[in-house]
Amino acid sequence: MTTATQTPAKPVGGSINRPNLTSVGTIVWLASEVMFFAGLFAMYFTLRSTSPELWADESAKLNVWLATANTIILVSSSVTCQFGVFAAERLQPRRAGGVLDVRRWGMVEWFALTFIMGAIFVAVQAFEYAELVSHGISIPANAYGSAFYITTGFHALHVTGGLIAFLFIMGRAFVAKRFGHFEATSAIVVSYYWHFVDVVWIVLFLVVYFLK
Repeated sequence: MTTATQTPAKPVGGSINRPNLTSVGTIVWLASEVMFFAGLFAMYFTLRSTSPELWADESAKLNVWLATANTIILVSSSVTCQFGVFAAERLQPRRAGGVLDVRRWGMVEWFALTFIMGAIFVAVQAFEYAELVSHGISIPANAYGSAFYITTGFHALHVTGGLIAFLFIMGRAFVAKRFGHFEATSAIVVSYYWHFVDVVWIVLFLVVYFLK
């Protein structure tokens, strides 16, 4: 009597890879954040439509060149953040060469540079707030001040949250005995958030500083 051993057939086209639940959850959460900022934009345009003369007078006080330079810094931080993701994907938490050898930087070095650029963005925005307050633009002053500080202020809070996340990821890289896929996934998820914050600012920058 003979017995036959049946080998399970392999699925056509290779194995099925399930999506990472952490990444999917982050994308769903960011989708809700899109709705949040959509509400802020709706508020901004509604107030603007009711007070066009006020908007024309107050927006003329904005320092467009300072905001442009600050925008370049924030957008550039997305590039450095992505280089950090590339290092995390190859499971390289820290540099493999000298400090000035950027080609051999690890995730920590790229994320540290991203953190510095993001911190500069927040600091410059705080300076701009102080400058605008000195010109009479404040939250209780008028509808423009309320709309400007609420929209840009909430974005600044999101940037600050991203900076805290970078500190957490870099700290975990130093604490972890072995930098593996779990740590790399956390870094990738934070990059999703940071890129989202940058894209929101680009739209916000165009609307607040250039849309007349």
